[in-house]
Amino acid sequence: MGTSRGLRTHAATPATTALNRAGVAFRVHQYQHDPAAMSFGLEAAQALGVSAERVFKTLLADVDGILVVAVVPVVGSLDLKALATARGGKRAGMAASAAAERATGYVIGGISPLGQRRKLPTVVDLSATGFDTVYVSAGRRGLDLELSPMDLIRVTGATTARIGRHG
Repeated sequence: MGTSRGLRTHAATPATTALNRAGVAFRVHQYQHDPAAMSFGLEAAQALGVSAERVFKTLLADVDGILVVAVVPVVGSLDLKALATARGGKRAGMAASAAAERATGYVIGGISPLGQRRKLPTVVDLSATGFDTVYVSAGRRGLDLELSPMDLIRVTGATTARIGRHG
């Protein structure tokens, strides 16, 4: 996979900037976002023609009062209890949308696990490691990044755990 370095067009986002800085190979995929789409992640998988198991959504949760980034397949949901356990916490709940947007600098539906405003603890679902490449938001609705799951984990400083309910 070639590196999409030097992106200075509509595709340049804090996420692509972070990957360029880290020297990571990635591809940017753009598609026409439908504002009426029920699931941003499933919309991306269909528009890009890739298996939904390879497309991951970025969610923010509150684990014992600390914001945590959870990256899980779009075909399932986040297991909050598993996330709390993975972070050594007791309780987890979904973060408020406004708190998620404020902490990441992205809007809901376009939150990338990369290039966030604040460095937050991140947990990537273990299933990501079973693919050569995965897709995550590039920081804008209708824009996804394809990269190695190992690079995603390294650049975000993530841990891995089974935090997704696949389904």
